[in-house]
Amino acid sequence: MKIENILAQERRARMAAERLLAQKQAELSDANRILSQHALSLSDEITETREVVEEIKGENTQVRADLEKANKEVVIAKRRLWDSLETIEDGFAVFDQTDRMIAANSAYLLPFDGLTCVAPGIRYVDILTIATEEGIVDIGDLRPLAWRDMMLARWHAPKAEPLKLRLWDGTHIQLVDRRSRDGDMVCLGLNITETITYQTKLKEARFRAEAANRAKSAFLANMSHEIRTPMNGVVSMAELMAEGELNDEQRLYVDTIRKSGEALLTIINDVLDYSKIEAAKLALHPEPFDLEKTILDVVTLLQPTVQEKGIQLSIDFDLFMPTRFMGDAVRLRQILTNLIGNAVKFTSEGHVLVRAIGLPSEDDKNYRVHISVEDSGIGIPKDMQAHIFGEFNQVEDERNRRFEGTGLGLAIARQLIELMGGEIWLESEEGKGSCFGFNISLPALEHVDETMLPDSPGKAVLALDEGLNRCILEKRLKALGFTVDTPTNLADLEQACAGAKVAFVDEALCLSHERDHGRLHALKSTCPDLNLILLTSPHKRDADCNCEAVANHVLHTPVLRDVLFDTLTQVCLSPAVPTAAPEARQDTPSSTAPRVLNQTRLMRVLAAEDNKTNQLVFSKLVKSLNIDLRFSNNGLEAVEDFLDFKPDLVFMDISMPEVDGKEATRRIRLLERDQRLTRTRIVALTAHAMAGDAEEIMSHGLDRYLTKPLRKPAIFDEILSHCPDQATPPDINT
Repeated sequence: MKIENILAQERRARMAAERLLAQKQAELSDANRILSQHALSLSDEITETREVVEEIKGENTQVRADLEKANKEVVIAKRRLWDSLETIEDGFAVFDQTDRMIAANSAYLLPFDGLTCVAPGIRYVDILTIATEEGIVDIGDLRPLAWRDMMLARWHAPKAEPLKLRLWDGTHIQLVDRRSRDGDMVCLGLNITETITYQTKLKEARFRAEAANRAKSAFLANMSHEIRTPMNGVVSMAELMAEGELNDEQRLYVDTIRKSGEALLTIINDVLDYSKIEAAKLALHPEPFDLEKTILDVVTLLQPTVQEKGIQLSIDFDLFMPTRFMGDAVRLRQILTNLIGNAVKFTSEGHVLVRAIGLPSEDDKNYRVHISVEDSGIGIPKDMQAHIFGEFNQVEDERNRRFEGTGLGLAIARQLIELMGGEIWLESEEGKGSCFGFNISLPALEHVDETMLPDSPGKAVLALDEGLNRCILEKRLKALGFTVDTPTNLADLEQACAGAKVAFVDEALCLSHERDHGRLHALKSTCPDLNLILLTSPHKRDADCNCEAVANHVLHTPVLRDVLFDTLTQVCLSPAVPTAAPEARQDTPSSTAPRVLNQTRLMRVLAAEDNKTNQLVFSKLVKSLNIDLRFSNNGLEAVEDFLDFKPDLVFMDISMPEVDGKEATRRIRLLERDQRLTRTRIVALTAHAMAGDAEEIMSHGLDRYLTKPLRKPAIFDEILSHCPDQATPPDINT
């Protein structure tokens, strides 16, 4: 090869090498530049990382400090918790899901004192076994295995009910176990020894109190019976004596005996009622009753005292309120007797007014009945008005020490009203009188029918003395649409009656002068269409003058609303024709009909009574009746006489020797059943009047329950109402 070619090749090779070197140098330069940039970035990252590391080191130091502090607080809280659990007398323990003890306080381990095996780690079933084997728990009549099975069944139940255990030393423990959401069981053993001891003492105290209450009730029942038995003789004999011919002095003595006996019975009844209320054993017995009639019955009962004192006792019954209600008429009568009786007792002059108004409910089924008793008596000082409703409380001052009483009447009335869901209040001014009022809710059994009154009543004349009766009657007549004229004497009556349809004349005006009788006759001649209504006192059965001969009607004051309605209806629809004499009007149709005497025997009445005085009283009470009466001295004789005498009616005393009245009645009922005899009416005549006596006595087969003292109307009602058809009527000679 030529040298030129060789040199050319070398030159080309050198040039290629230079180009390659330049290229590599450029690449190396780029690599160095990139490496430099990376190193710079890495240096920055290292710096930042070093700062982060330093920061993290600081945070770790704080975290470690916080953890150390938290650990210390947990240790302190745990120590405090266990210190607290150790100080209490109740046991506390925790068991894990496998029923092994995790922890327990000293109170929980105390019953197992000395048994080192009872410690954290022991199983619950082993604790039960140790408790039975060591006699730690009183398991009663159960066998140890049965008791353990019972405890394990409770332990594994979804909800463990609290369980009371008695330990060997008399300690009482109540176990309260609850399972947590993780399956652990938290156990409490509450020491209830003091509670059990207190309950035992309380039970013993209650037993003693109940025994004392039973003894008190038995004492009251016995005293009631023992007092009522002789009082039956006193009161009943006094009533019988009052029916005879007596001079004024003798009648005074008899009335004193009767009033004293009735006062004693009132005291007995108050004490018995208070004992029932105190024992919360007094119950209400609702039944249909007439409210206005109930008020009138109480007023009528008090009329002798009212007449004796010369005061006026009036009733203002809401003209448009129903009078038929559902309620306990007996207890309501007792309330009214207390309130009205007190008003009469503490009023020496003036009046006593009983006012009844009613507010209907939205459905018109119930009425809120308001009854007030207003008097013009001695009044009650303001500082004593709250005191007056207390038990055995009376206003004691020189003016009313002369008034006797137990001080229980108002207390009983207040509690009876509260028992009826009502309230009682008092308004009084010393020296001017008092007003006692109460309200109760009563279901109405009727509605006032305003259509029964005449559309055009016309004119009415009131010739009455000034007083409450006149004001009440005038208000009623005006409410019914009458125009009312009110002359104050008979001299002005004739002029006032011109054009009047009805005239109400007070009997007291007729009695003021003899010539007034003739004025009434002249008035009837002048005004033949005038209906003359004579008003007379409630205690009189007949008018005391001959004015009734010209009167169309004779009404007793206070006038019942229904009586007034009926009379006015007759006045507005019928001509003014004088009615028959009052004697004839008192008779019922049945009493005026001729009696047919075709009976062959007397009515047989058997009275079982061991007390000779009561036998005498009973025989004297029925002496006017035409009956065949036989007495039995005890219950055994009563059963024998029942078979021999075959009575139509039996009056049965309850407390008798040999056999009492309840057992005698039971035997009679058995004889009737076995021998297929007709049931004989048996009426209890007893001095037992405590709460529950009536129900208990009637449960032995008796038909009616009457308490002593014996009341003639009740005895007569039984005999006259139950005379068989084949016997002569008992009242044939009366």
